[in-house]
Amino acid sequence: MHIDLSGRTALITGGSRGLGLAMTRRFAASGATVACVARHREVLDAAVAQADADAAEPGGVRGYVCDVRDAGALADLHHAVTGDLGPVDIVVNNAGTSASGSFEDITDEQWQDDLELKLLAAIRLIRLCLPSMKERGWGRIINVLNIGAKAPGARSCPTAVSRAAGMAMTKAVAGEYGRYGILANSLNTGVLVTDQWHRLHQERSPETTYDEFLEATGSRVPVGRMGDPAEFAALACFLASDAASYITGTSINVDGGLSPVV
Repeated sequence: MHIDLSGRTALITGGSRGLGLAMTRRFAASGATVACVARHREVLDAAVAQADADAAEPGGVRGYVCDVRDAGALADLHHAVTGDLGPVDIVVNNAGTSASGSFEDITDEQWQDDLELKLLAAIRLIRLCLPSMKERGWGRIINVLNIGAKAPGARSCPTAVSRAAGMAMTKAVAGEYGRYGILANSLNTGVLVTDQWHRLHQERSPETTYDEFLEATGSRVPVGRMGDPAEFAALACFLASDAASYITGTSINVDGGLSPVV
C-alpha cells in the first residue's frame, strides 16, 4: 500500500538509530517533513543524510539534538521545530532503552530516570503538540513501547512498568482527544534487529557468531525469524496516515506472534 504523508510534519524522538531511523526514512519517503531528534549530533547528522536521500522531497528531514528527559530542552525543541517546519501533525515517541534487572537491585534513581525517559518525556511532548492539533482538527500520536507493557516477564523492571504506564496513557489520550480528530496508538516491539542486539549477543552468547545468535533468537518466534525495522516502520506510517482514520486507543504487538494472548 502506498501511504501519502505529503503536507504533514512528523516529529520522531530517538530517530537516528534502529526503529527510529527506519520510521524517519519511511515517513520521509512517504512525503512527510520529518524532525529527527536524537542526543548525539554526529550520529544524528549521519541519520539525517541517510534519510534525506530517501525523502520524497530533498531537504525533507531536519535533525535536532535534544535529551528528552530534560523538560526545558523538550520545550525548546518544540519551539525550534514549529519555528522551522510549522505545527507538528505527527508525534512519534520512540526514545528509550531496555533497562532491566532484579527488582530488589533497582534504585529510586534508576526508576526515576526510566520514567523520565519513557513516560514523562512522551507526556510532555504530547502536551506541547496538542493545542495546534486541536486547532487544526487533525493529529497522530504514536508511542513506541514493547510487548512487556502487556505481559511483563521476570527481571523486566523498570522498563515493563514504564511501558505499561505508557500504554495506559495512550488509551487515556485517545479517549479524550478523539473528538478533535487526534488519534493515539501504541506499537509494542518484540524481537526486531536493531543495534542493541550486538550488545545482547556479547552478554548472552559470545561463544556464537552474531548471525547464529540472531538465528537462534528468531527461531523461537512463530514466524521463524526476527523482525526487520522496516516492517515496524511500515505499520507506524500507516497509523500516521489518513488511511488509519478509525484506529485509535489501540496497542498493537509487532512481534511475529511471540507474545501471549493478552
